Amino acid sequence: MSAEARPAFYALAPGGWRDYVTLLHPPYTLWHLSYVAIGASLAPEWHPGRLAAALAAFFLAVGIGAHALDELNGHPLETRIPGRALGAVAAVSIAGAVAIGIAGAVDHDLWLLVFVAGGAFIVCAYNLELAGGRFHNDFWFAAAWGSFPLLTGYFAAAERIRWEAVLAAAFAGLSSYAQRALSTPVRRLRRRVVAISGSLELEDGTREPITREAMIAGNEAALRALAAAIVALAVALVVLRAA
Repeated sequence: MSAEARPAFYALAPGGWRDYVTLLHPPYTLWHLSYVAIGASLAPEWHPGRLAAALAAFFLAVGIGAHALDELNGHPLETRIPGRALGAVAAVSIAGAVAIGIAGAVDHDLWLLVFVAGGAFIVCAYNLELAGGRFHNDFWFAAAWGSFPLLTGYFAAAERIRWEAVLAAAFAGLSSYAQRALSTPVRRLRRRVVAISGSLELEDGTREPITREAMIAGNEAALRALAAAIVALAVALVVLRAA
């Protein structure tokens, strides 16, 4: 499978264990888990155990559960994982994430149950496109995959929300919006467009062909850089707090 033919730049050749790696959307899962770490690192007190639990819950809910539900809806990543297996993986992983959240709420602060309920709802509403797809749009992506993980990571450690958390949540939401703005046209080009024609005429009269590969390359380079940048920021803040 050529790079141009793949449904995503991180997609492996279909079949076997490679399908499950592709299902995780590795760079994007790391990106959104980083928001949890950033939120926990900004909290007044450092609680590495709570951060680990929050990361585990979000990995189950988003990295596995949400992506399994997404693949269940038409196999956009072209994996060969059966629908029944995807449904089971989604149900078990989301249930595991909820269980971790409930345990954390009982141990530390029952207000965390609000985050648990909100997270469980949006994972299903967004990826299953419930309510006619009203929750499957740019705003909800930015809020659910950006602002929400950061606020949850912060609250799990601080047991309250302060202004620095709100401002950081705005950063997470805006950067997630940028992710979606870059990835949406790329997904369309990779998965739905079969041919492109035309050219660009430059000031000196020369022409450059418009190709599918060229239209994909710029956005994906930005996505790779942004993913690496967000992960690097999260790691830096965790190292700073742990030192």
